[in-house]
Amino acid sequence: VNPTYTALMAAVGASVRSVRLTMAYFAPGPDMVQALCDAAARGVEVVLVLPGRSDVKLVLHAARSYYGQLLQAGVQIHEMKRTVMHAKTAVIDGVFSSVGSSNLDWRSIVGNNEIDVIVLGDDFGQELEALFANDVAAASRIDPARWQQRGVGQRVLEVFGRLVEPLL
Repeated sequence: VNPTYTALMAAVGASVRSVRLTMAYFAPGPDMVQALCDAAARGVEVVLVLPGRSDVKLVLHAARSYYGQLLQAGVQIHEMKRTVMHAKTAVIDGVFSSVGSSNLDWRSIVGNNEIDVIVLGDDFGQELEALFANDVAAASRIDPARWQQRGVGQRVLEVFGRLVEPLL
């Protein structure tokens, strides 16, 4: 398993204030989704910036298959719609930061050779949080009520994306 994923899971599990993730390919599987939901349930502000457009459509649908669960738990989700996003960053409680090539998808977690830098400390954490705020400002927030009203076609694509998620 990717060591960055292991460290990120531990950081999310220990978070007390904030979890901020920007991820180009978000098909994290149930363990990470549960960790994010658990953090939100503890009162941690969990905010995701994810792509609204992707060069790999199935990953986009797999990601969206988790939105209902995440939104219900209180996780804020923002989609970057104007550009194809390639960022892969995390900042937890302003002191654990990760920047690198690892996505939250099965290939990055178990198969690909990825490289990431994990920085512990609030100086870099504050800079990364400022960049994250810029991404949030450029993205569109997913409204939970409107998300529940999405069409059956989108829901079918999400189910299919979830089914093939381990292959993505």
